[in-house]
Amino acid sequence: MPEFTSAEVADFVRHTLLPILLIIAVAGIAIRAASLFVHGIVKALLDREATEGTAQELSAVELKKRMDTLERLCANVIQFFIVVIAALMILDKLGLSIGPALAGLGVIGIAVGFGAQTLVRDYLTGALILVENQFSVGDVVRLAGVAGTVEDFNLRRTTVRDIDGVVHTIPNGEIKVASNLTRVWARINQDVTVAYGTDIDRAIQVVDDVGQAMKADPAWRKQILEPPRVERVEAISEQGVTLKILGSVRASDQWAAAGEYRKRLIAALDANEIDTPGRIKPADPQPSVPGTAR
Repeated sequence: MPEFTSAEVADFVRHTLLPILLIIAVAGIAIRAASLFVHGIVKALLDREATEGTAQELSAVELKKRMDTLERLCANVIQFFIVVIAALMILDKLGLSIGPALAGLGVIGIAVGFGAQTLVRDYLTGALILVENQFSVGDVVRLAGVAGTVEDFNLRRTTVRDIDGVVHTIPNGEIKVASNLTRVWARINQDVTVAYGTDIDRAIQVVDDVGQAMKADPAWRKQILEPPRVERVEAISEQGVTLKILGSVRASDQWAAAGEYRKRLIAALDANEIDTPGRIKPADPQPSVPGTAR
């Protein structure tokens, strides 16, 4: 076993061990500082979204969950680079040549960069979706040509179940435009065409009364924000005069409310004998002729 002189030990401690310990200490401080820096940036972004942007309706628990997810992603990336740099510096202090290692890392980095660029894009897009609160689990959305309910979401992919029950897994990098159909409120947007010769003002009154009656109904009072009413005469065509009906409802109730409104509208038009194209009128009773068989 080789023996070391006190001078050699002192030289090793002074020129190798102490610098290595210093590198480790600085790396530890840098990792801690990176975590605090990332926490501050993510908190500032989400606080701004929660007060001014689309994340205002998120609960405190949901905001905390999103913040933790983003913090882990960003902190892990920064900490990985800090550890790699510290390891290379330690190898250099131990007298090992880091040139080949740097060259190898460069080649590996290029290969991984080309191979994983889609994966990186997925993660970055997922992070932006979280920060901007473009959609959440339970929202009805249109993403990458798919419409349905968001069943699961993470930084890499979004899972959507469509109206037929088919589950679609969409990489976040493929999401160019995210259309959220259940964000706060939605429209009842309905056109109704009445036949020529109809008293338009009377037809408008009948349509508006249907909306007011639905708003007054205790079963629909909370769902209706603005009762459906005739906004304008939308068009004049061969079929008749088209009225544009608009109203506002809670976003999650838009389909049920629109269906109920259409059902009531049909009944009101029939009850007031307002003709619409294609409506089959009940046959007029034929007068009986005395002496004919019945």
